[in-house]
Amino acid sequence: MKTFKVLGTGCANCKITLKLIEEEARSEGVEIVLEKVEELSEIMKYGVMSTPGVILDDQVVHAGGIPSKAAIRGWLMGSPPH
Repeated sequence: MKTFKVLGTGCANCKITLKLIEEEARSEGVEIVLEKVEELSEIMKYGVMSTPGVILDDQVVHAGGIPSKAAIRGWLMGSPPH
């Protein structure tokens, strides 16, 4: 099972990113753990300076802006991060 964390302090793009990951996982039939991280000190631990940030299994795979559905599908299906 893949573990995703969406890093951000609650902006609209962070909420959209959460929703997109959830929808794509459901669409692809992939079980995930999805967590929202809003605590600034936790976000900084990952070195993410632009939100939303996406962490997949403790690795930063995206920072800044909304990731594409294609990128999310790639993460879900095991492709290298974009």
